[in-house]
Amino acid sequence: MSANSAVLQGLIFDVDGTLADTERDGHRPAFNAAFREAGLDWHWDEALYGELLAVTGGKERMLHFASRHRPDFARLPDVAERIAALHKAKTRHYTQLAATGGIPLRPGVARLLDEARSAGLRLAVATTTTPENVSALLVPALGPDAMAWFEVIGAGDVVPAKKPAPDIYRWVLDRLGLPASACLAFEDSENGLKASIGAGLATVVTPCDYTRGQDFSGATAVLDSLEGMAMPDLRTWLSGTPANV
Repeated sequence: MSANSAVLQGLIFDVDGTLADTERDGHRPAFNAAFREAGLDWHWDEALYGELLAVTGGKERMLHFASRHRPDFARLPDVAERIAALHKAKTRHYTQLAATGGIPLRPGVARLLDEARSAGLRLAVATTTTPENVSALLVPALGPDAMAWFEVIGAGDVVPAKKPAPDIYRWVLDRLGLPASACLAFEDSENGLKASIGAGLATVVTPCDYTRGQDFSGATAVLDSLEGMAMPDLRTWLSGTPANV
């Protein structure tokens, strides 16, 4: 079945930056809290963090930073274990922040999820963040059964190659048992878009503060937010009709 004749059956969402501005409101403060707790003199301000977002995955991002800015740390024989411990602490700080409701969903997200469920569409997540972070964001925002809204949650290290590699999207599609032509992906970044397109998915991009100005060539739609989006729009986008707002 061609993309133009496919029936929309599933929506696959990135998390960070797409469902909420987690990078600005959650992850950067959590990284800095973990660094302070470990007695490190690392501090990621907004400008530096924007640059570091070119590297997907929290552990990979810290190792990238250390290799360039703290080479002595990067050369430690137990650097992998230290990075893993930092990442665990960062996740703890992030989940504590999210649990307070301090990271709101972006405009239109909750309504889209609710309407998609009512329409019988299958929902999934494809993200490089950890499952704990996904739960910490969604449960306070959507309620205690929020994780059950998503049939498949592809998160963390379930695939070795992170975005922009398409592996996480292929993993999710395989577990949904759906072809890419029957699904729409939602992303906020160039790396995420490359991953979803690489898996053959029509993709709606809603840039966040850190990703505005990136190259979204190949996106089916580029929108300021999902606010005001209607269910017929999803079927139009699946047909391959481009839209830029």
